[in-house]
Amino acid sequence: MFSKIGQIMLYVNNQDKAVNFWTEKLGFTVIAEENNGQGMRWIEIAPKKEAETTIILHSKEFVAKMSPGLNLDTPSLMFFSENLEQLHSDLTKKEITVGEIVNMPSGRVFNFADNEENYFAVMEKK
Repeated sequence: MFSKIGQIMLYVNNQDKAVNFWTEKLGFTVIAEENNGQGMRWIEIAPKKEAETTIILHSKEFVAKMSPGLNLDTPSLMFFSENLEQLHSDLTKKEITVGEIVNMPSGRVFNFADNEENYFAVMEKK
């Protein structure tokens, strides 16, 4: 039986720039960084150290060589925020590409893009 989502694999073109985006622009924390010494490096990040689910930043180029045919497209991630308007304002001030806040049947939502123009969504959850 599944109990929870533990990690989400995000394949990026430049791991260092991706870490910088997620930590410097969004305030995420680096939980761990591993390197197997044979070219495989991964960085585990999360909104906070205690988060149940983390994101693993993998090198898209390395994974493509190791696992040809693997779908390396960006997953559709939905983040939650208790203060959607403040987060929207903060991301806009940091010059991150941010969409308008829209009302959906499930709640208010907006999207934003990372440094590689991958889009993610944020939903208000109180």
